[in-house]
Amino acid sequence: MSGTDAKMAEPAPGSWSRKRLLLLTPLAIFLGLVLLFLSQLRAGDPSKLPSVLIDQPVPDFALPQLDGFPGQGLSDEMLAAGVHVVNVWASWCGPCRDEHPFLMTLSKDKRFKLAGLNYKDKAENARRFLGALGNPYAAIGVDARGRTTIDWGVYGVPETFIVKDGTIVHKFVGPLSAAAMAENFGPALEKALK
Repeated sequence: MSGTDAKMAEPAPGSWSRKRLLLLTPLAIFLGLVLLFLSQLRAGDPSKLPSVLIDQPVPDFALPQLDGFPGQGLSDEMLAAGVHVVNVWASWCGPCRDEHPFLMTLSKDKRFKLAGLNYKDKAENARRFLGALGNPYAAIGVDARGRTTIDWGVYGVPETFIVKDGTIVHKFVGPLSAAAMAENFGPALEKALK
């Protein structure tokens, strides 16, 4: 190899460090975003996620009743007067099974009506779920495509709303529990009932 060839094969001064910088920049950005995401995930309590629908009217909707259960389904008109608790659930949701005993207890309180919004579920699975655990709902609306739950601002199941005279006054994200009943959902329900 001649001296001229060797000089041509050598990279220009500083070009290798520029190439390294160009290669590492996307990786650094990606790692920064991952760290930001993880910090937000750890810091946030999903039950405290804000909802733009608080103090807003219930979205317009009309859902059919779950096959095999009496009633007319669930609609915004049914929630127009009085206090209602609307629980978004599905048979495939593990936390929904965990919260079900709390819903059974809530269903005994005659000061409000408990309604179920069944999310993207197969009718036979939903019927089996309620047959095994009991049916706490006075009405059940089936949202097979998930459009109504999007309109309600649902992040995932389970979520439970308190509706007073057609207006959403409280949203609880996650399964109802003894702590939720004592510290968050229970006090909000009592406030709505006054």
